[in-house]
Amino acid sequence: MHRENTKAIRIGDRVIGDGNPILIQSMTNTKTEDVQATVAQILRLEQAGCEIIRCTVPTAEAAAAVKEIKKQIHIPLVADIHFDYKMAIAAMENGADKIRINPGNIGSHDKVAAVVTVAKERNIPIRVGVNSGSLEKELVEKYHGVTAEGIVESALDKVGIIEDLGYDNLVISIKSSDVMMCVKAHEVLAERTNYPLHVGITEAGTVTSGNIKSAIGLGLILHQGIGDTIRVSLTGDPVEEIKSAKLILRTLGLRKGGIEVVSCPTCGRTRIDLIGLANQVEKMVEDIPLDIKVAVMGCAVNGPGEAKEADIGIAGGLGEGLLIKKGEIVKKVPEDQLLATLREELLNWGQA
Repeated sequence: MHRENTKAIRIGDRVIGDGNPILIQSMTNTKTEDVQATVAQILRLEQAGCEIIRCTVPTAEAAAAVKEIKKQIHIPLVADIHFDYKMAIAAMENGADKIRINPGNIGSHDKVAAVVTVAKERNIPIRVGVNSGSLEKELVEKYHGVTAEGIVESALDKVGIIEDLGYDNLVISIKSSDVMMCVKAHEVLAERTNYPLHVGITEAGTVTSGNIKSAIGLGLILHQGIGDTIRVSLTGDPVEEIKSAKLILRTLGLRKGGIEVVSCPTCGRTRIDLIGLANQVEKMVEDIPLDIKVAVMGCAVNGPGEAKEADIGIAGGLGEGLLIKKGEIVKKVPEDQLLATLREELLNWGQA
């Protein structure tokens, strides 16, 4: 397992690497300059389970906003810098817990050195981010196209620049929207460095396609013990990214907690609105802090049997439904009371 061997890096009051739990990140899509909107979104993300948040800092006003945002949130804030090294310095001076830069975009060696000097003074980690979309021309030529090896070489070159400046408080992220190339790049990188890795599939797409690509990519990478923080990149509400990340980690057995909802595919025997019911159950259990499995079944044929493996379940019939615990039917209720009955049971779980 690679994760146990990565270097521990402190981001605000959290630590990644060295076998610590994998942390979930997201990025705000508000204007960072709008403190109120940005804080409101971060608080919603915190509620959903976000553990590190990244905000873009393209202007001096955004850098100044970092100071105000930090006063009102409870998770570490990463400032995302693209081209202007002065923004990186300003963000750190305003309390950013970590900065994300691509030294290749920052410009001259002096500018990178100026950023590293401030990071060193304040002991702020730098995330070196390299994207397959912006791979240097000479590496594209060397490897005859964009390849996993090229992405890794680019990332390690950038890391080398910062190490030569005497700083190693670093996190690396390499991203590609080509899922299998991204997986290969992480395998190659994990063998060549012990810095913690931030893992994500970039430009993954809309909520549906982005979830599938991220689940496959992150699943293949994390299952090998590679990766210290993750982000599921989706074109949608960032809260969706957190839900997906939690589910990916739970499915891989890397995280406990939260109610897992299982439901059967619909078939011709279904006599209730199972699709609607399963969605309602999933939404309803979001705020219930139990670590159990809930089954939502469409009929009384397979329902009780299928629900055996779950801690509790409901199975719908014609206008009525069954409440099932550990495979045993405990009561029959009218269909319109099924959801409320289940919620009541969950809220009083463990008190019987």
